[in-house]
Amino acid sequence: MAGIEIIFTLGFVTLAGILAIIFALLFSAWILKQPKGEKKISDLSDRIYEGAMTFLNSEYKPLTGFVVIVAIIILLTSIPNQAAYAFIVGAFSSALAGNIGMRIATKSNSRAAVGAKEEISKGLKIGFSSGAVMGMMVVGLALVGLTVIWNFAPDPSIIIGFGFGASSIALFARVGGGIYTKSADMGADLVGKVEEKIPEDDPRNPAVIADNVGDNVGDVAGMGADLFESYAGSIISAITIGYAVTQNQVNIPILSGLGTKLILYPLLLAAFGVLAAMIATGLVRPGRGSDIGSLHSALNKGVFGSAIIMAIFAFLLTYKYLGVIDPFYAMISGLAAGIVIGLASEYFTESRFGPTRSIAEASQTGPATNIVTGFSIGLSSTLIPVLAVCAAIGLSYYFAGLYGIPIAAVGMLSTLGMTLATDTYGPVNDNAAGIAEMGEMGSEVRERAEKLDAVGNTTAAIGKGFAIGSAALTSIALFAAYISKVGISPSLLSIQQPMVMIGLFIGGLLTFVFSALTMSAVGKGASAMVKEVRRQFKEMAGILEGETEPEYQRCIEISTNTGLRNMVLPGGLAIVVPILVGLWNPQVLGGLLAGAIVTGLLLAITLANSGGAWDNAKKYIEEGNLGGKGSEAHAAAVTGDTVGDPFKDTSGPALNILIKVMSMVSLLFVPLFI
Repeated sequence: MAGIEIIFTLGFVTLAGILAIIFALLFSAWILKQPKGEKKISDLSDRIYEGAMTFLNSEYKPLTGFVVIVAIIILLTSIPNQAAYAFIVGAFSSALAGNIGMRIATKSNSRAAVGAKEEISKGLKIGFSSGAVMGMMVVGLALVGLTVIWNFAPDPSIIIGFGFGASSIALFARVGGGIYTKSADMGADLVGKVEEKIPEDDPRNPAVIADNVGDNVGDVAGMGADLFESYAGSIISAITIGYAVTQNQVNIPILSGLGTKLILYPLLLAAFGVLAAMIATGLVRPGRGSDIGSLHSALNKGVFGSAIIMAIFAFLLTYKYLGVIDPFYAMISGLAAGIVIGLASEYFTESRFGPTRSIAEASQTGPATNIVTGFSIGLSSTLIPVLAVCAAIGLSYYFAGLYGIPIAAVGMLSTLGMTLATDTYGPVNDNAAGIAEMGEMGSEVRERAEKLDAVGNTTAAIGKGFAIGSAALTSIALFAAYISKVGISPSLLSIQQPMVMIGLFIGGLLTFVFSALTMSAVGKGASAMVKEVRRQFKEMAGILEGETEPEYQRCIEISTNTGLRNMVLPGGLAIVVPILVGLWNPQVLGGLLAGAIVTGLLLAITLANSGGAWDNAKKYIEEGNLGGKGSEAHAAAVTGDTVGDPFKDTSGPALNILIKVMSMVSLLFVPLFI
């Protein structure tokens, strides 16, 4: 009977994943039926699409080599051979989700602009639908991949390979995409807006297409791969600890006797989360209002609606399937923490609230006060998310022991299909605003697209906060799984142990070195872009008069080469250092993971929220406040926004992958360490 129950359960989870993929394909079909716009608009969209695919195809070449090499290394070690195949499947699934998501996003941008011309709510609907494609593809492919692997090889040591494959692609996609997008964005702004005083997204700017491409490679493909890895990682960590409970390696009295149900429960939670997200997409219906608040409210209906539906599903599932309700409370603590973190990010980065407006007001006295105020906002914004994560850890452990922590992470990510949809909405409408400007669609369309873009900035900030919070919880769950699997006594992880203290400092150091490398890469890329844009303005007569078309492709090549060349070292650090430290001393590695999680969480929140607040402070002034465009306050805000670009779109988001990758690689290579 137990065997039939397992087959039925895995079949149900697989079916939920397939339904999510079908749902994504239906959204894609609807989007592609929408009008693409007249030739000029259509051509701009095609250029962005081609640039994005050029980057992805270039990125896949070195990543394919990396995947093959790592798979061979796994085959040659004492790690189960099947883990190598799971690693390949995880890497392929993550890359496929990002590829499909970015294809649809770059096909949706002009359609969102044309939709906004008809009605602002139409632009929002197209942008959200595009995001839903990415959200549903991520959860669908992850669930199908995990259940297929577990069905053929029910061993945590093997399924961890799937998570490591997803982690590897996420790391390089996030780092490479982040460097690409901010190299282009900063180069375009520094010469175009600051030096030549031309508007943002002006077609006379040679870097404008590369900038619009960057929105997709960083915040669509990169974010999708990031959250694919978190989603899979949280489920894998819950399966690993659940398996340890069934093998009596971890003692949790309240869960004793549940057997394989503890392994299947996180998969079922994720499956019901997919259904909740699918139902909640119907709640995203913009009202008649065209202000930013009402537009944002339309997206919030989906986010909060999916959370409420999921809470009901989870209660019924836990009560009926497990027979004990305690894991439900652990799951709810994670789900609630995710919502709190998202709302905190909204408060600290949205121009409706005090923190961002204080940055705008500080801009009246120059760029220095703008930057100091913005950075202080980022630092103070760590308070609520950290307390939320602490509460989730404490409550989940109280209710379900060590098993509760990964269940809280699964709960936080259970409605990822919806939260990722609202996040990916941002870059699509950012592109739509750019196309409206470049395609000369008129001031009314540009104004509507700017409002949709402003909402997107907030959803992106919320998405980054959510990604960082889920990364922290997932990493802690993976850390717990590592401790369980490596067999280190808790007393040996005390800070009284010198080796643990060494590990704590190394882990903390890694997050700062990693941030330095990624920011330095953006600086180099931006410098190269500035030189190229200046060269074209100087050597190609008629660009600023609109008589000569700039060499857009040259700027795309610079961003692509910069991103690919500079993603290797920081990505390599995340994988090589934990393995070397683990081979030296697993105790030191335990300290390293703990140190990286703490400093990585704090630093990532600071960077992401300060960058988001600087961006929206600039937009607040551009709406006509404090002197509007062209004022001294606006010039200062542009400087702050430019400084914040690598904060919020490169180093900050990449840090959450860093801590997850190090935890995942440590868990996978445990057989070598012991």
